[in-house]
Amino acid sequence: MSQGAGATMNSNLHRGVRAVAAGLLCLAAVVGGFRIAAAQTADVPYVPTPWNVVDAMLGLARVGPDDYLIDLGSGDGRIVITAAKKYGARGFGVDIDGALVSTAQREAQRQGVSDKVAFFTRNLFVTDISRATVVTMYLFPQVNMRLRPRFFKELKPGTRIVSHEFDLEDWQPDAKLTLAVPDKPYGAPSSDVFLWIVPADASGKWRWQLTVAGALREYELTLEQTFQMLQGAPLVAGKDARFSGGRMRGENISFTLVADIDGREVRHEFSGRVAGDSISGWVVLNGTVPAVQTEWRAGRTTRGKLNINTEAPAAARRTLIAEERK
Repeated sequence: MSQGAGATMNSNLHRGVRAVAAGLLCLAAVVGGFRIAAAQTADVPYVPTPWNVVDAMLGLARVGPDDYLIDLGSGDGRIVITAAKKYGARGFGVDIDGALVSTAQREAQRQGVSDKVAFFTRNLFVTDISRATVVTMYLFPQVNMRLRPRFFKELKPGTRIVSHEFDLEDWQPDAKLTLAVPDKPYGAPSSDVFLWIVPADASGKWRWQLTVAGALREYELTLEQTFQMLQGAPLVAGKDARFSGGRMRGENISFTLVADIDGREVRHEFSGRVAGDSISGWVVLNGTVPAVQTEWRAGRTTRGKLNINTEAPAAARRTLIAEERK
């Protein structure tokens, strides 16, 4: 993660390839108009990630003293060491290059954070990442995509994933920064930093009750979830309602319903926290007189399946793109 793009595009590839199993002897791809092809070797130059990118990655993830950070492909260890020294976090880094791991260990000792961090010569694909609250990486795109299913399987909802330069394809980021990197050795003099927050699985059928306009109403909502985006089919008192703005941010859920209540259009703005098969939170009702904010609790009666294998539905994709452009 701390390794930069390298003196050439080949060194950028090596940044990811060093972390891949020894059986992956050759990778090839096209990135930013350059053809990349390289084998896993130990003689590709190593260039550290610029310090402004290091700071941006940790800042975007809002790293703090309660975090446990795992850096996949940790190079000289600067990401993990900075997280410990500047923010009080704990964690470890893994890298396939033993010499760089030794460098990171010595630097952790020198910086006085060896009680908070560790570094291991290890294949990232067999590294247990389940303890992480933050995962950082600067890896080749194919490596990112091999890791993506593990993030959903092994990481807790709310875990932050930060990547320098390369994204996770159709899993759109929750946030993105573009930084000036004047001395970048390839491409434009800038770098992208991406943040994803592992979403809880809210898919399935939910039911709850609300008192609206003086009467108790029955609500039913069937949610389909692709990555962090939600599509919903709601019923209010047995009648169809409109659903919009559905998304997860870790365990936090938000969405809007618009329903006809006694001939009046009432907008419901829901927010809450998903915990297993229950949601608790607040709803703001606009269209009633006066507008109301009240607590709400929902229970899941049927579980669905979180979709992480196909491209997001067009509506969800448009929502993400519009939000990213804001």
